[in-house]
Amino acid sequence: MDNRVKKYLFDLNESIESIESYLGDKRDFNIYMKNKMLRRAIEREFEIIGEAMNRIDKIDSDIKISSKVQIINLRNRVIHGYDKVDNEIIWGTIVRHLPTLKNEITLLLEN
Repeated sequence: MDNRVKKYLFDLNESIESIESYLGDKRDFNIYMKNKMLRRAIEREFEIIGEAMNRIDKIDSDIKISSKVQIINLRNRVIHGYDKVDNEIIWGTIVRHLPTLKNEITLLLEN
């Protein structure tokens, strides 16, 4: 595996761990909605995740990450449509895609 890809996978993993750390064990959408700093921090981590994934895809598009397109699109929405960020979509991504993404990244880093 290309060393640049490994670096981006590490960045992905670090951002996922940051999101998990920000949220703690008690994941509550209402708490998320009430805390602007938390929302902005998580949006920033998704920017990093999406950009790293985009760079990986440009280097080696054969690397299989199941939610690659959705995460890259989310990154683009957060960056270019900051005034149209849908908190429910961000939260849904955290709940539905982040655990799978974490497992996939972990497996890629182990190989």
